[in-house]
Amino acid sequence: MTDVSIEKTQILQKYLDLDQRGRIIAEYVWVDGTGHLRSKGRTLKKTVTSLDQLPEWNFDGSSTNQAPGNDSDIYLKPCAFYPDPFRRGDNIVVLAECYNNDGTPNKFNHRHEAAKLFAAHKDEEIWFGLEQEYTLFDMYDDVYGWPKGGFPAPQGPYYCGVGAGKVYARDVIEAHYRACLYAGIEISGINAEVMPSQWEFQVGPCTGIAMGDQLWMARYFLHRVAEEFGVKISFHPKPLKGDWNGAGCHTNVSTKNMRAPGGMKYIDQAIEKLSKRHAEHIKLYGADNEQRLTGRHETASMTNFSAGVANRGASIRIPRSVAKEGYGYFEDRRPASNIDPYLVTGIMCETVCGAIENADMSKEFDRESS
Repeated sequence: MTDVSIEKTQILQKYLDLDQRGRIIAEYVWVDGTGHLRSKGRTLKKTVTSLDQLPEWNFDGSSTNQAPGNDSDIYLKPCAFYPDPFRRGDNIVVLAECYNNDGTPNKFNHRHEAAKLFAAHKDEEIWFGLEQEYTLFDMYDDVYGWPKGGFPAPQGPYYCGVGAGKVYARDVIEAHYRACLYAGIEISGINAEVMPSQWEFQVGPCTGIAMGDQLWMARYFLHRVAEEFGVKISFHPKPLKGDWNGAGCHTNVSTKNMRAPGGMKYIDQAIEKLSKRHAEHIKLYGADNEQRLTGRHETASMTNFSAGVANRGASIRIPRSVAKEGYGYFEDRRPASNIDPYLVTGIMCETVCGAIENADMSKEFDRESS
């Protein structure tokens, strides 16, 4: 029986090789009202070389939890574009922000507020590196590669593992890695994680708003690659109950001053500021994160803030090399794997670099339910 969940890419290839007669395809991608990705394609008459050449577009927001049926048009405003690793050639993938018909940002558009903060603090040159963990499932919602109705051996041999029975679906991971490189994503590495069929990719360093853009696009590429293999991607922070590691999105942060000799002073100041806004940050650090931040499985307590050198059980980890050299970056280990990166990087900028008059990241979560 043919597995309808797996795409027939070899048959498709002969059509992908056809001449497009000067036209290009632009696939518009956006974040919907449930924190998932949507996309649709359109034909453009010439190659795109700059953002201002891309037209605005629209979609039915009542079908994406972004608008009521009686006022359903939501507008797509392009904010970044990348070479398309699936169609290739001059075809592109366009990341777009969502706006209401009155010109205001849709309540699920968190990029808008974050961008204001990064623009205000441009001189800080704030860099981020995000470590995106995720879990693979088959089409029947079983963890990919696990024994049907059972469990693999306990955790231990799987982290950065090599060999059959230790890693699963390396072909999916390699395909995603290459797709990101082709598209110009600043993907900096991959590794198998502690739980079998759990993986991680890292994106960064990226400056300011580009961090959120690139992580969303890397997630889109991951879903699209996994489609072809008949694999589902889960970003849930605790996809499996029991003695199995959860999934996070550890957030590495540095400013220009932190990266210069003597920067440890600025790292310590940032950690002190973060300690005073623990609750505000946790609110934006992902749904169901309480299932993951238990103080076990390399996590800190969700209720208590902590920091330490080389301590993977702390809220904030200072790498030992940074402590030794006296400058560099710190890692916030609290964010869950399902974060909106605009919320996390935005509130990090707000806390570390300072609030501005016309933006308040801590209220973004409340705006969704308004």
